[in-house]
Amino acid sequence: MIIPFNKPFLTGNETQYIEQAVRSGKISGDGIFTKKCHQFFESKYGFKKVLLTTSCTDALEMAAILLNIKEGDEVIAPSYSFVSTVNAFVLRGAKIVFADSESSTPNIDSDKIESLITPKTKAIIVVHYGGFACDMDKIMTLAKKYNLLIVEDAAQAIDSYYKDKPLGSIGHLAAFSFHETKNIISGEGGMLVINDEQFINRAEIIREKGTNRSAFFRGEIDKYNWVDIGSSFLPSDIIAAFLFAQIENLDMIQTKRKLIWQSYYDGLKSLEKEGNFKLPFIPDYATNNAHLFYIVTNNESDRIKLIEHLKKQDIYAVFHYLSLHKSPYYKDKYNGPELVNSDNYSACLIRLPMFYELNPEDVSRVCNSIKSFYK
Repeated sequence: MIIPFNKPFLTGNETQYIEQAVRSGKISGDGIFTKKCHQFFESKYGFKKVLLTTSCTDALEMAAILLNIKEGDEVIAPSYSFVSTVNAFVLRGAKIVFADSESSTPNIDSDKIESLITPKTKAIIVVHYGGFACDMDKIMTLAKKYNLLIVEDAAQAIDSYYKDKPLGSIGHLAAFSFHETKNIISGEGGMLVINDEQFINRAEIIREKGTNRSAFFRGEIDKYNWVDIGSSFLPSDIIAAFLFAQIENLDMIQTKRKLIWQSYYDGLKSLEKEGNFKLPFIPDYATNNAHLFYIVTNNESDRIKLIEHLKKQDIYAVFHYLSLHKSPYYKDKYNGPELVNSDNYSACLIRLPMFYELNPEDVSRVCNSIKSFYK
């Protein structure tokens, strides 16, 4: 039996809710299920305002427009991340100033940020890798000191916390993903969270092609006009219907994923003690939302051989990001220092299969296969 890297989980009500959305006669954006999703996230996590988008990438692109990023601005971001984190800001003309990861986690090293700030710095983008929080007190202190804006790329961080604060509720803006590899899914899909009230009205306009259409539908104006730049960032209510079936079951999904995560950790910690690789480190200010399980091998050769070893036993593990500052698109534009930790994660991090329907026997099989490799 093949153990895939990921398998989308259906809670049971997805198609029923999609049918309800279709029968309602309104399947374009901001229908009944979009509103239900908005209410859920604002109520559960205390987000000031949320807007569903067609992807996390779209949410980040909205953030870049909201922050008025323009040619010549600098944006600080981790190199160890997905391209969307920075591409959204490059599209507006920003120069990306890449920061290294921590040695203990793939998250941005908050102690290295201040040295990267210049008079041109406009924003800092933080990525909560694997749902584990960055050191947000340090980062928000820098934001206040230098009058910078903070965007949380919380693509992997649903239902995870920094101290007692939900991730996505701390920065000025945040972006979440509901891609099929995430804890709760809608195939493709995302969400912009607005925590700073000054951005709320404009966010609605940008999301609606630069028009004040949302205000018109609420009866606040008698006709709507083109008033700003924007694009069509809102998802169909069919996508929201699928997502609502998922968020209704969020606690159940999270409980199961955390059990799987802990089974991996318990099954592999003896190998870590022997010095074969490193397991995830969770800082005391962070919670674990069991988005992914990774190990960091001692060198790139071990990683290549281990992935191949697992594949021969029909277990599909994958590596993750490649340092963005060394990417074909950006390497000629980058003139900063070596980012040693980012490059190490690029070379040595492996993600193990992680999805709701993984059973204890599957986890044991993966762990035993890794043990056999190191023997």
